Formats: sequence, structure tokens, C-alpha cells
Amino acid sequence: MACERLLRHEPCEGPFAVTARISNADRLICLNANAEQAGLCEGMGLADARALCPDLRTRVQDMRKDQRFVEGLARWATRYCPWVGRDGPDGLLLDITGSAHLFGGEEAIADDMRLRLKRSCLSVRIGIADTRGAAWALARYGEGIAPVGQPLKAMGALPVAGLRIAEREDIALQRLGIKRIGQLAGLARSTLGQRFGASVLMQLDRALGKQPESISPDAQPTTYSARLSLPDPIGLTKDVMAGVGRLLPSVCAKLAENETGARALNLTCRRVDKSDLIVELHLARPLRDPRRMLLLFERGVADLDAGFGIDQLRLEATQVEPLPAEQITQCRPNGQDGLHDLMTRLGNRIGLENILRFLPADSHIPEHGFIIAPAAWSEAAGTWVAMSPRPIRMFPPEHIAGNDRRPPRHFRWRRMVFTAARCTGPERIAPEWWLDDENWRHGVRDYWKVETRQGRRLWMFYTPQHPGWYVQGEFA
Repeated sequence: MACERLLRHEPCEGPFAVTARISNADRLICLNANAEQAGLCEGMGLADARALCPDLRTRVQDMRKDQRFVEGLARWATRYCPWVGRDGPDGLLLDITGSAHLFGGEEAIADDMRLRLKRSCLSVRIGIADTRGAAWALARYGEGIAPVGQPLKAMGALPVAGLRIAEREDIALQRLGIKRIGQLAGLARSTLGQRFGASVLMQLDRALGKQPESISPDAQPTTYSARLSLPDPIGLTKDVMAGVGRLLPSVCAKLAENETGARALNLTCRRVDKSDLIVELHLARPLRDPRRMLLLFERGVADLDAGFGIDQLRLEATQVEPLPAEQITQCRPNGQDGLHDLMTRLGNRIGLENILRFLPADSHIPEHGFIIAPAAWSEAAGTWVAMSPRPIRMFPPEHIAGNDRRPPRHFRWRRMVFTAARCTGPERIAPEWWLDDENWRHGVRDYWKVETRQGRRLWMFYTPQHPGWYVQGEFA
């Protein structure tokens, strides 16, 4: 499965394999037909494989993409039946008991499935039987449809490994000369149970239908979407907004049912020429209030080019976050709805990641006393705690003349001459030895608040270890 997923986008005529790190060694886990013809097999070390086949091309396994690919195939298989389950990393189980007749029978459904997968550049082996065990054996070691009520007739010539028994049990049976399922089924059950235990008998009974075995379908991820098909095309902004207003309550109701809120929504408008127009809405906070969400869609809908008209609308919440229900009390907290809606409107123009806020940090170093974080993914700090007032403007230290410990009476800064009128300090700040900051490698600093006769209120510091004065900030 991993090999075919990659070859769909990067065709390779020669030997190709997918590798993975297993027990501190790179090994082949999936091969194409050319690699198998060259004598390679799954589990072989990559170094041995390259020595045997120098032309071998490889790719490292991406388990996340492989998982998504199989999940996509499982969703596609629901076109044939509602019960679809996973069977290992490269298999699917379908319960077509009540749906085969809708496609013309079992042969027709197998042919249709094989044709569609071939168009998608995927190979498939299909086994259909009354039992899960027989269908598994046919799909893995043969291919075909077992007669109704006679699974042994179809899989009697298949190897005993088709019963999904353990490898040691398979080896033990082959050593006794029992290589086919038909041979195993012909032995006395008492002898079989005494020699190999109950597991072999159970797997044989499951394949023959004497023991029940059910399919556990994969839980489908919750989708938050709604669709509206229109009898006549629309093109006016107010008409599209009216359609969005009809879709939002159903999406928000599903969000409320799962105690989640939408952080991103996509509105897909299909025009009569079959092209799609997409309006994306990114929210500053999780939200499931249809009234507020409708107002936030206005700008994006107004920019749509409806062409000859829109005949279908689809709304989907593409990103959701937990939003538990809140207790209703008489004391309502100060709402931030207006601020969040403003952030949403601005964020959809310039990007939510570009709207930033300052948050306090646990550091007495002036430059490290705050952090900058995206406002949409952070909460505002209630209070800022500081030992002494900090300037509203802070910049890299700028050197001025002076070597005394007291602030200079007269000094020149930025081509201007200042006279100190009032000085408050000092506040000694030592460097944080656990942080590697080049600006603080020279030792302590003595900070002063200097009010000048010219009206400027400066934040200055003195470095005792290397006598000198610097200006680093300015108060209001």
C-alpha cells in the first residue's frame, strides 16, 4: 500500500521499495512487482537489497501519510456498504450482505471495485465469501468468490497460512506435511486439538462458518458540514447571505452537541459553470453562535464573483476546538465578544498570526520581561508585576559620555544636550547566568530614572565593571 501510494505520483519503471527503521536497521517493508522479480522480499535489509539489485530506488516510510491514505480508501469503500473495517496496514473488510444486489450481485460489485481502483493506479485482490476468514484467505492467497454455504470448496487448495494462524503453528503443520486447508479440515478434530491447541481449530471453524466472527467498522470522524442546493441560481450578496444563514444553525447545532467550537470555516459556492468559489473564515476564538458567525461572513461573500449564478452552497467547519458549555448565572463576566470579532475581521485581511499581544514573562531583565504572542492563540494577562516602573519605550542601549557612578549633570544624547533635574535610583539588575545573552555578559547594571529640564524622562544605566553610561528607554 505504501509503495503504490508513492508510485501514483512518482512513477518508476524499475525496482522500487519503501524502507523503515526496524531494530536499528533499514529494511524493506513494501515492494513493487519489479523489485520482487529481482529477488527482493519484505524484511530484507537495505544493504543486502542494494547489493543484490543496484538499480533499486527507495523511499522512507511516512506512517502518517500511509494512515491517511488507508483512511481515505475506507471512506471511499462506504459507497458499496456502510460497514467498512480495517484489516492490517493494507487491507479492508466490507460487509456487503445487504448491498451486493444493489450493484448487480457479488461478481458485479467485485468488477466495479477492481475497475475503479485500477483507474486510480492501485492493484487489488478481492475475496468474497460467507465468512470473514474465508474472504481473508481468498484475498491474501488467491482471488475469487466462494460458493454460498461452501467456503471450503473455494479455499481447500489454499495454504494453511490463510487461516490466520501463528507462524509457529504454520511451520509445525507444514513439517507434518499438512500444507493445504483442505488437508487440515480432513483431519480428526480430537487429534488436531491435542497436538496444536484450540487456536488452530478456532481459526478453522471461523473460516468454515462454525464460529461467528463480526466486523468492527472504523469510527468515522465527526464532520461539521451542511449543504444547500438551490432550485434557481442566485447571485446577489443578500441571497448568498440568506443561504449561509440557513446553513449555520445546523452546523452550530452539531458543534454544540459535541461541545466544540469552530476556529475555521469554509463556504464553498458552486456556480452553474461547475466552478467553485471558496470563502475562508478564520476565527480568533472558538465559536458556535450562528448570529455572530453570519456577520463575519459578510465581507468575504461581498467579494464573490457569482458569474451566471450560484446553485449550491456548502458550509464546513474545517478546524474545531473544545468549547464546553458554560454555567448560566446572574453575574455575567465581562465579555470579549466585540474584541474577538474585531480580531477576526482584521485577521482575515492581514492574517491572524500578524495580530500580536505582549504577555509578561518571569524575568527581571528588561529585554526579557515580556514575550510577543499571536493574540488569537493566547489570553490577555490580568496584571503586570514589576519591582519598579518600566519605560513605555525601550530600545538597545545607546552610549553617552560619563564615568561617575552618579548620573551626569549635563550630557549629550541623539545630538541633543540635556540637563538632569531629578534622578531616582539606583536599581541594580544582575545578569541571568543560565541564559546566553551577549548584551549581559559584562556584569551588573545600575538603572536610574532621570528627569531632564528639557522634559524628557529617560531610563539610564551605569556599568560598574566597565564604567560608562547608557540610555535604554524613555518614560511617558
